[in-house]
Amino acid sequence: MGWAIAIHGGAGDIPLSLPPEQRQPREEALQHCLQIGVEALQAKMHPLDVVELVVRELENIPHFNAGKGSVLTNKGTIEMEASIMDGRTKKCGAVSGLKTVVNAISLARLVMEKTPHIYLGFDGAEEFAKEQGVETVDSSHFVTAENVERLQHAQKANIVQIDYSTQPLQNGTKKEKATVANGDSQLGTVGCVAVDSNGKLASATSTGGLVNKMVGRIGDSPIIGGGTYANELCAVSATGKGEAILRATVARDVAALMEFKGVSLKEAANCVVHERTPKGTVGLVAVSAAGEVAMPYNTTGMFRACATEDGYSEVAIWSAS
Repeated sequence: MGWAIAIHGGAGDIPLSLPPEQRQPREEALQHCLQIGVEALQAKMHPLDVVELVVRELENIPHFNAGKGSVLTNKGTIEMEASIMDGRTKKCGAVSGLKTVVNAISLARLVMEKTPHIYLGFDGAEEFAKEQGVETVDSSHFVTAENVERLQHAQKANIVQIDYSTQPLQNGTKKEKATVANGDSQLGTVGCVAVDSNGKLASATSTGGLVNKMVGRIGDSPIIGGGTYANELCAVSATGKGEAILRATVARDVAALMEFKGVSLKEAANCVVHERTPKGTVGLVAVSAAGEVAMPYNTTGMFRACATEDGYSEVAIWSAS
């Protein structure tokens, strides 16, 4: 048994031809955030503190679809969402519809710790954020030029998602491979799972949702058992097409297979990703109480990173093969 950590920055149709100027900043960000998590685990921080710390950092990096990099709704607005869960207590918190909160994951934790509830959304979540004194900014802080352009492309093409392979519109249409309808933006929902050397587990996930999503749409990232889950056996954070993840209760199913069938983390994660969900829809990162790591995906690629106490470390996008 030993500590382990895994993080993701989104799964989807990530082309092998992804330009270096888009690939390298994300790889460097994953390495940076992984190191933060490793140092926190080495300093004996509780896994719940570790996953919040790492996801906060990911939210502050505009290369991913969370926090500063959140994509825009069909009205050109921001609606961020996140959730966090502690494995041993099963305490959890979630938020949706945030427009001004700098770090959605921290507000999700406050919902868990400071309210009798699990999930707050929209005006109620914003009001709670003000009551708790968390950092807020004008919503324009989250609106980047890149995401305005992505929204314009999506609206012209009449789709609700644009991935990494986005190319300029030509004659009012887009290349087919540049779009995947009805999926979470593959710009990169973020997540982190961690286990300490005592087997304590935690999971956290954060996202801006879909490019051109309907105002009020809620995806898998704030749904306990969908995009986020942790118990005494494992911690899971999912990414990909939100509706597919919700239909399959992806994060909970990994834990359920371990709990009820007694299979290993890797067997459970691979079963859920490769047998229980449609190809091209899902990826996840997970750790077990024994310090195992699993990072399967059935999409073209997944921005991911992991490290374990025995010295193993990896930052990757595509399969080594």
